[in-house]
Amino acid sequence: MRKLIALRKNESGAAVIEMAIAVPVLVSFLWGIFEIGVASEAIAGMQHGLGEGARYATLCLTPNSSGTCTIPTNDQISTVINNKVFGTGIGTFSTPSVTDGPSGSGYKDLSVTFSMPMNFLFFMGPTITLTQTKRVYLANYS
Repeated sequence: MRKLIALRKNESGAAVIEMAIAVPVLVSFLWGIFEIGVASEAIAGMQHGLGEGARYATLCLTPNSSGTCTIPTNDQISTVINNKVFGTGIGTFSTPSVTDGPSGSGYKDLSVTFSMPMNFLFFMGPTITLTQTKRVYLANYS
């Protein structure tokens, strides 16, 4: 009986057990913060690409003497967006979409999507999908 009581009062090794439980949780949290940082960088990259695409969409590409010019096509705008998005390379960016507003509205909607599986080292999280959209109003060059 004395040995059992002595064993209960013995606390040697308790710190090692506590560390063995706490360290994986702490590492998972720190890695999760890193993963959120990667997603935040992708958001910044999407915003940059959409901003460059919006700027390009408002350009007058070939002005002529009559005062008219041609505006960029949706494919040209999409190519500019695709070339300007940035991220760490962990996730994937979709092909940017450029859609015209209703007839006579004078705007285009630009959109790009980023998908990334969340990895928390010890387990896989859900795949997150982030979408950014920007509306650009076109100048009336005619």
